[in-house]
Amino acid sequence: MKKYVSYAYVLLGATCWGFIGVFNRLLASAGVDMANRVFVRNFFSLLLLTLVFALFRRDVFHVKPRDLPIFAASGLLSILTLSWAYFNCQMECSLAVAAILLYLAPSMVVVMSALLWKTPITRRKGAALLLSLLGCALVSGVVGGALTGTPRGLLLGVASAFCYATYTIFAHYGLARYDAYTMIYWTFVFAGLGSLLFLDWGALAPALATARGGGGAVGLVLVATVLPYLFYTKGLEGVEGGKAAILANVEPVVAALLGVALFHERLSAWVLLGVVCVLGGAALLAKEDTRGEA
Repeated sequence: MKKYVSYAYVLLGATCWGFIGVFNRLLASAGVDMANRVFVRNFFSLLLLTLVFALFRRDVFHVKPRDLPIFAASGLLSILTLSWAYFNCQMECSLAVAAILLYLAPSMVVVMSALLWKTPITRRKGAALLLSLLGCALVSGVVGGALTGTPRGLLLGVASAFCYATYTIFAHYGLARYDAYTMIYWTFVFAGLGSLLFLDWGALAPALATARGGGGAVGLVLVATVLPYLFYTKGLEGVEGGKAAILANVEPVVAALLGVALFHERLSAWVLLGVVCVLGGAALLAKEDTRGEA
């Protein structure tokens, strides 16, 4: 039962991440430029996490100086650089295409895990990975549809995938010494402070004063950042990194459906088939522990 709870945390985190594009575009429509969107996501998330942990979990503030490089790498590469690359990709590609490019990350994580920790790539895990990647390709339009995106946008999407993959790797080392909440807080300490380099307060303040800008900021920080990272990192306490990354393939499904519902992006039979493939891959992984390696 505990393992299934960990699966649920990972899936909840991925679902929340699927809303990133909605709030990113909402902020853009309110006049918030790309640099300030990076600042909003990371710095305000740091403030919110600091408030929450100051009230309920002050122990997360205490870490050993020797471990700060882990959090610095996670914050600056896995969070801050990811925000910049992914936000740019979402403005030059459809939400579905941006999400599928981001979800090249699970294959990177599986390979990295095998190289770093000798984690076996079982037949079941391999099949789940291939099924999930096929589903992502179908959702994005790479297979069976028209791929919409600029060359720069596609390159940024691949870069965002690499950044996303590194979070699972750094979390592996961080969680060996600290709990999930300490890992996520110190990651955002570095991401939040680093985002100050992107701030243009003179341009940001008027936009945040509007209903659209304020609502987009709250959604981006709470729904699409703080909650999913807490859920996903908590899930990593009970789910092996490569498997968690594949389970999180539900994010592009959510992103694609939101793109259809809110931005009138095209929905086809191929997209629906892709949804089935992604969920099928998640189901294969969930059964691995109950049936053994295959």
